[in-house]
Amino acid sequence: MLCALIMAGGSGQRFWPLSTEERPKQLLNLFSDKSMIRETVDRILPLIPAERIFIGTNKKQVEGIKAELPMIGEENIIIEPAFKDTAAAIGYGTLYIKHRFEDACITVLASDHLIKDEDNFRKILVKATDEAVSNNTIVTLGIKPKSPETGYGYIETERNCKLEDVYPVERFWEKPNRERAENYIASGNFLWNSGMFIFKASTILEEIERYMPRHHLVLEDLKVLINKGIIKEELSAAVANDFERFQKISIDFGIMERSIKIKVIPSDFGWNDIGSFLALEEYFGANENGTVVKDSALKELNSKNNIIVGTGNTIATIGVENLVIVQTEDKLLICAKDQVQDIKKVVC
Repeated sequence: MLCALIMAGGSGQRFWPLSTEERPKQLLNLFSDKSMIRETVDRILPLIPAERIFIGTNKKQVEGIKAELPMIGEENIIIEPAFKDTAAAIGYGTLYIKHRFEDACITVLASDHLIKDEDNFRKILVKATDEAVSNNTIVTLGIKPKSPETGYGYIETERNCKLEDVYPVERFWEKPNRERAENYIASGNFLWNSGMFIFKASTILEEIERYMPRHHLVLEDLKVLINKGIIKEELSAAVANDFERFQKISIDFGIMERSIKIKVIPSDFGWNDIGSFLALEEYFGANENGTVVKDSALKELNSKNNIIVGTGNTIATIGVENLVIVQTEDKLLICAKDQVQDIKKVVC
């Protein structure tokens, strides 16, 4: 039985000042009249009914998520009492889902990724589910790289791998420098790590017990509380003390880089993790000056190659280029394009 666990606890600091702790990137309408988390849910609804879609989040974002996703019952919103990274979030979410659906196969998805070819995405999810259920494996979707990106992790697999076939994972690699990324692309057997996983609940819990025994012990205590049937804020409060015992570690470090059960499906469905304002350049067409404009009336003079985001107001640029300019009702960001990764350092 296929279920979904959508990870929606991120703070979205790289999209400040549009994003806040209460309204992070996944709750913003960046690419359409829908929020990114609503697009994520709508994307999988043809495959997974709403009663089997679960949202992992934190207390600050619960009300925003409920407003964006009226089709998702409140009992399907899993409130984490603290941020302990993805190994804790996925382990806890898996326990919660398994309590509801004992034989669950779970697809873990981000709430703020862009996917253009949704039909192909769902087709690959079905194939990944069949592999995970039939062979007790953990399947990840590796994205066919289009350029030597340094902002993504990479998955090494067999040479000359074909799209949409299943392959063993040789190794996960962290974000590389430019030279190494170019070597990855040239070799032809590296894929971008999308962070999407498909597994049987029983399989991931067995791997956590094998490779992360400290996490397993915490999960065993959390299972006792989950099995009492409490939900929402009451459950979050009940598990808070035990949650603090989790080591803060990602699922990649904890499981994916160690397990021998990992498989990858090379995929190409128009994926983008929307990691910064630069992603707007890929989605929105630029004007004659190479500038991308969203929600603003722009006046340009001797300016080019900028990203301009407003709130329906007029923004004028004179003699500037390669900037990101974002204006809200009470905040203004002016940032060089090549320094957008530092936006989170000035969030206020």
